[in-house]
Formats: sequence, C-alpha cells, structure tokens
Amino acid sequence: MKITKTNENKDLAIFDLDNTLLAGDSDALWGEFIAQHGHVNRSEYKRENQRFYDAYKAGTLDIHEFLRFSLKPLSQLSMAQLAHLHQQFMQQSILPLISPQARQLVQRHREQDHELLIITATNRFITAPIAKEFGIDNLLATEPEIINNQYTGQVKGVPCFQKGKVTRLNEWLQQAGHHLQNSWFYSDSHNDIPLLEQVSYPVAVDPDEKLSQYATQHGWKIMHLHSET
Repeated sequence: MKITKTNENKDLAIFDLDNTLLAGDSDALWGEFIAQHGHVNRSEYKRENQRFYDAYKAGTLDIHEFLRFSLKPLSQLSMAQLAHLHQQFMQQSILPLISPQARQLVQRHREQDHELLIITATNRFITAPIAKEFGIDNLLATEPEIINNQYTGQVKGVPCFQKGKVTRLNEWLQQAGHHLQNSWFYSDSHNDIPLLEQVSYPVAVDPDEKLSQYATQHGWKIMHLHSET
C-alpha cells in the first residue's frame, strides 16, 4: 500500500520559472506581446523593457522601478480584457517555450510525491496560468495590488526577487508547514544564488555566466533543459 506523506515530511522541489522551466522570459515576452497588440507605445516600451532586462541579467535591476513600469499596463485594462489577452499570450508566446524536458523534470518530482513549488520574480498575473499549465498548485510570485477588482499598477508586499525570494519562501514554509530538509531548487540566474544556498540540492539550469562559475566553484549540479551544452 502506498503511504502518502503529509506536508510536514514531504520533500520540496522548487522551480524558478523564466529561463528555467521556460526557455525564455515570460515578463519580457508579455511586454513584447502587449506592445504588438497596441496597448503600449511599441518603440518606447520595447526600449525600456530591454533596458530592464539587461539590468536583470547584470544583477543591477532596481526591482521597484521595474515594477512601476511593468505593472502600469495592467491598471489600464479591465480584468476581462486582461484574461482574453493572456489566453492569446499563452498560446502564442508561452506554450512553445515549454520543452518536453521541462515537463519531464516536473513529472519526476511529482512521481516521487515531492511537494512542487514555482517561485518567480515575475508577477502573479503573468505566471499563475503558466504554473497551472505545469500542474503546480503552489506559486510564489511578485503580487500586483488589486483594489475593487482592478489592478492599481502598484506592488503588494515584498517583491519575489533576489533576497526577497528567501523572505517570501520562509513565510510560505511557516504558513504551509513545509521545510527545506532534502529540498531542491532549480534556477538559471545568479539573482537566485541567495535561495540556491538555502536548499539541500541546488541545481543550475542552463545557467548564466555568473551562476555557472558559482555553481562550478561550489560543486553544484549543472543541467541543461534548453541547450545541448
């Protein structure tokens, strides 16, 4: 007879989303998508989106400045408009970025009865349907503020970025009754080193140059879901 583990003794598998489970960045792609559909000034938005993305890769991103920029368009559209746009976005931009290897990685942990969690700096509006596509119920994401069923363009609480991911995870562990004993975290980015250092088995997935060097120095596993080398 199979014994199902309780929350208190389940091992935890944590996944970053952008450039980890996805072969691309959903936040940057959402910006491109709404620009293509005329909801923001295309040239101006593309320029600013690229500037923030370059800062993210360099580790110099001002997360609050970026969130003021990225959440503003949500405040200018109704929930119904946003839901319709996101359905198109999933089909056009996201599903092609989910590799069989990424789905298999999640499934391996699921078959071992591990608790699954996605943790991402990208906001919940963008990422909740993506987590659902992977069949993962637990999602820690940057939370956009909603008042009277309308996004305000402001962030709610601690952004889920760099050390903020550790803060948000620790809060969730307490509330959900989980622990980091025998835990995994998969990420591509040096921005996630603070959280990678907290788990039992840190895994660098198609890592950026800084994370690749750090992982090699510390003997962390390096794996490839989206590239051959």
